[in-house]
Formats: sequence, structure tokens, C-alpha cells
Amino acid sequence: MSCESTVLQKPSYELINPQEASSVLYREHGFPHPLVRWHYHKEYELHLITHSSGKIFVGDYIGNFHPNHLVLTGPNLPHNWITQSENNEFFPKRDKVVTFTDELVQSARAIFPEFQELDGLLHRSCFGIEFLQREMIDEVHSLIDEIASSKGMLNLATFIKIMSILANNKEYKLLSSSQYSIVENEKQQTQVDRAVNFIVDNYQQQITQEDVADHLSMTPTYFSRFFRRATGRRFVEFINSLRIARACDLISHSDEQITNICFNVGFNNIANFNRHFFTIKGMTPTDYRKSVHVPQTPEPSL
Repeated sequence: MSCESTVLQKPSYELINPQEASSVLYREHGFPHPLVRWHYHKEYELHLITHSSGKIFVGDYIGNFHPNHLVLTGPNLPHNWITQSENNEFFPKRDKVVTFTDELVQSARAIFPEFQELDGLLHRSCFGIEFLQREMIDEVHSLIDEIASSKGMLNLATFIKIMSILANNKEYKLLSSSQYSIVENEKQQTQVDRAVNFIVDNYQQQITQEDVADHLSMTPTYFSRFFRRATGRRFVEFINSLRIARACDLISHSDEQITNICFNVGFNNIANFNRHFFTIKGMTPTDYRKSVHVPQTPEPSL
């Protein structure tokens, strides 16, 4: 099943130049980099983060990423990964990316019935798929490196092996809902990218919709309509989701008190924080910490 059947609008997209005599394109880049922006394209994209951590945006989904973060996005699904570093650190090789077209898959499917095995995977990719099994991600990472260093039939065979592994993996989560909108042109895409970057840089402070509108030289009323159409969320929903995502990261990876986390991520009172946390995560911050806490197995004494 193709993603194309579920996309309601035909957006403008990033042009990805194919490699000569190759069905599969491999790229890698660092951060910061011109390709790190809110964008979309007609190709499927298998995206592996190898260094740094930060915020991931896929459709209307906001979450956290860390090294070994593996996501498959379908055609025309907006996405971006923004590294957050206290010292503005440069990461020369943050991303390893494999892209391929729907035309490739559908042409192969018409000849080789085995490609029907990918139908469910490709349909799920319309929402973005984050893969969760560490051993599988390590295996796919090694195969992506083989694609980077190979050509011809070996390159294609490695790609098919990766797709088979992903299609049969059951440990994943879907990211975006079906409710997202595509911006209409390059100028608007750039404005969305500027808005998102500004919010990511300032969400831990008490920024307002008026602050972002002023940053973009828009009126608040126009910005409100524009932002909701482009991201599928109102500004307040977007920034609260971003703050809760950061809170989940801190709850999961630190022993910091939840009250401190509340204020560190930008909320100004604990009741408001708890209410939004429960709305988005379906549990209290304390219960969330219990759910993600894995007791450490003591090392054997020698």
C-alpha cells in the first residue's frame, strides 16, 4: 500500500537529486547544517541520529531524540531534528539518511510479489515510525554503513534487507496523527522553520504568541492562523507539548525533583504543569517516572 493514497494535498517539496544508476540515495550531514530545517519531500526517508540529543518534529508530533534514534518518514510528511547543546557544539556527522521513492517500491512490487511484505510498513510511515528495539537499530545501523560504502546490486540487496527487518519489527511507535497540514510555498516553509527554531530556543522562558509573531514580522492574528495551519496545533498547544516533551526527557534521564523540572521547562506553577502533563501523557509526572525507571542490576563483586 502506498502512502500517496492517504496524502490529501500535493505540497511543494525538497528536491533530492538521485545518484546515477542507483535506486537508493545515501546522505550524511552534521549539525548545524542547511538541511536541518522544517521540510518535506516526495521520498521516503530512513533517518538515523548518531550524535547529540534534542527535539524531533514529525507532522504534529513533538518528542525527544538521542543517539541511535531511528525513524522512517513517508512522502510529504514534514519533519525536523533540532539538536540542543548548551555550548552551541558542532556535530560533524550527526545524521545518516537513506531515501527512496514510492515509484521504486511500487515498480518492484508489480514484478516481485515479495515486496507486498512492505505494505504495512509503508502505510505506517505516513505518520512517521520510531523504532525502539536497540539490537535491531544496531543491526540496521551496520547495514546503513554498508549502503554508504557499496554500489550496484550489493547496495540494492542491503537496502532490501533493511526494509525486511523494519517491516517485521514489532517494537515501534507511530508519531504524527493524521491531522497535519502542508505549507504552501518555500517562503511559508521558511517562516515555519524560523518560528519553530525561535520557539525551541526560548520555550523555557515565558514567551508569548506575540513574541513569535513579532520575530516573524507578522500580526498576532495572522501568525495564529498561519501557525495552526502549518503545524496542526495552536501556539499554546505546541509550546506546552514542547515543554512536556522536555519534562519527560528530564524525568527519564535525571533524578531532578519534579517541582524543579516544572519550572525549568517553562511552566510557572505546578498545578498547571501537572494538568498539561496528564492531558498529554495520560498519567501524572510521578507515575511517568515510575513507568520509565529501570532498576539497575548491581555488578557482581569480584
